[in-house]
Formats: sequence, C-alpha cells, structure tokens
Amino acid sequence: MLRRWQFWAGIVISAIFLYFSLRGLKLGEVWGYIRSAQYFWLIPGVAVYFIGVWFRSWRWHYMLRPLKKIDTRTMFPIVTIGYMGNNIYPARAGEVLRAVILKQREGVAVSASLATIIVERIFDGVVMLGFVFVNLPELARLTHDSGLIGNIDIRTLAVLGSAAFFGALLVFLLAAMFPRTTEAILDRLLPLAPKRLREKIRAIALRFLSGLESLRSPADTLMIFLTTVIIWLLETAKYWFVMHAFAFNISFFSLMLMNGIVNLATTLPSAPGYVGTFDAPGIAVLVASGIPGEIAASYTLVLHAALWFPITLLGAYYYLRQPLRWGREIDQAGSQGV
Repeated sequence: MLRRWQFWAGIVISAIFLYFSLRGLKLGEVWGYIRSAQYFWLIPGVAVYFIGVWFRSWRWHYMLRPLKKIDTRTMFPIVTIGYMGNNIYPARAGEVLRAVILKQREGVAVSASLATIIVERIFDGVVMLGFVFVNLPELARLTHDSGLIGNIDIRTLAVLGSAAFFGALLVFLLAAMFPRTTEAILDRLLPLAPKRLREKIRAIALRFLSGLESLRSPADTLMIFLTTVIIWLLETAKYWFVMHAFAFNISFFSLMLMNGIVNLATTLPSAPGYVGTFDAPGIAVLVASGIPGEIAASYTLVLHAALWFPITLLGAYYYLRQPLRWGREIDQAGSQGV
C-alpha cells in the first residue's frame, strides 16, 4: 500500500485540506473546546448512527434479493467490516473487502455485489445532493468567501457533484432497464480489448449487470431511495446530538446541509479515514453559518472521531472473528469470484 501512488496522492490531498481548514485558527482554543465538551451526548449519537448502519445492511439485503436472499442479520457484520476497511485503507478499499467476504460466505460473485455497492454510493450521493438542494435558502446565505480550497467554494462543489451523481444514476438506470441493449453495446466495444481478455471481461460485465437488477423495478428503486433518505437522516441526527456537546446551536436543516457537503467532499481521494476532506468542508459550512472557527473546528474534529472509532472498532471485531485476511487471500478470492 505504501508503494502505491494513490496512497501518497491521498496523503497530499488530505494535508492540503487540513491546512486550509485549520489555518488562522487559535489551536489552543480549539483544544480547550474539545476538552470541555460534554461527551455524554456522544452516547445517543453513536446509538442512532448504528441504527443507520442496520438500515444500510437492510438496504444491501434488499438490493441483493434478485441474486440471493440473505437476511439483514447476516449482512450487518459484513457491512461494518466494509466501513472499517474504508476507514483504515485508502481508495474505499473496504467496498472491495465486503464484496469479497460476501463471496466467501454466501457465494455471490464479487462483480455482481460490487455493482450493488456502486449503486448504493450513487444513491447516497443523490440523497446528499438532495440535502443540499432542500436547503437552498440556507446555501444562498453562505458567504462566497467560505471556499474550501482556492476558488472552489461550497456552491461550486454542489453543482459539480450534481452533474456527477445524477449522470451516473442515469447511466445505471438505463443499463438496468435495457439489459439487452447494454449487452449489445458491450459486444460492440469488446473488440477494443485484447482478444485473450474478451471473454473474461464479458463475463465480469454480465455479472456486474446482474447486480443492477434491483433497479429494474420502479417500486424497488423507490424503496432503495427512501431507505437511503432514512439512513442519512439518522446520520444527521448524530450530528445534532454531538452538537449539543458544544456551545453553539444551529438548525437540523443546517446540519443536513453540512452532512450533504461533507459527504460529497469525502468522495475525493484522501488519506484513510477521509482526513481533511471531511474536516475542511465541515468547518467551512459552520463558519459560513456564523459559528466561530475554533468552535466549528472542535465540533467537526470530535464529530469525525465519533463517526470513525465506533464503526471501525466494531468492524475490526467482526473481521477478526472470520478467517479471511487482507492481502493475498483477498486478492485471490477477488480474482476467482469476479
């Protein structure tokens, strides 16, 4: 991992975001606010967050039904392992980790389960954008100088994210609704690949396409969307509970906006655990909303830790209870299961 350029690129990006998020702040005051926070508010915050993780597990179970019926209780440990992987490995490697573990435990092809995971991420992005646009009046109030880096400000990030996620959702919906047309397009593109790889690429692509079956039904698509809304409202509730540990108060809608902006920003490459890409936009939104920078920074850093540690520790617990290990076994399982 340390030899890969993606890892070091993420480290550099995180360092840049951290610099812009903390520059000009009185770090002694930030630490003082962190020390004086009322941490018992984290208990209900963590509890409501894990309710959201259970809904994430149910959503994945629902999306996998066309491939195999797997109960939510079975999915929950795999989902927590995946989020643990996202927090400690770069490039969201936890998504591959949970797909491979699902292959080992339930025999679902890695490429098919990865398709459902990508669809999850797209729906997450769409809902995050929904949180932003529901709060357009609040967004309009944010000052133009609340930029994240250079000339990229919060509103620009929202517009760019809209184009990316809605475009991706449209592509996947069309691929799911018109599988034969998609397969025909694939067959036309295959001659561009090396001859020895064409059959393998086609097999992987078809299994990936099978993972999109849950999008063929409008009712199923609506159910996935509504579940995603519930998931992110529950995560915003955690933001709300943690806010009460600090000496400021903003509306739940403002926290929805923060949640949306922060999670859109974490789609950028970064160091493991979304260092910097979570913190910089979070602080920027709060400061633009009138919260002093030192309080905004202390809250965002504690919130980040409260989101990182519980799911990582639980995921590590489940991970150590099952035999598959990251490394050669995962690589072999992935190559055999796609």
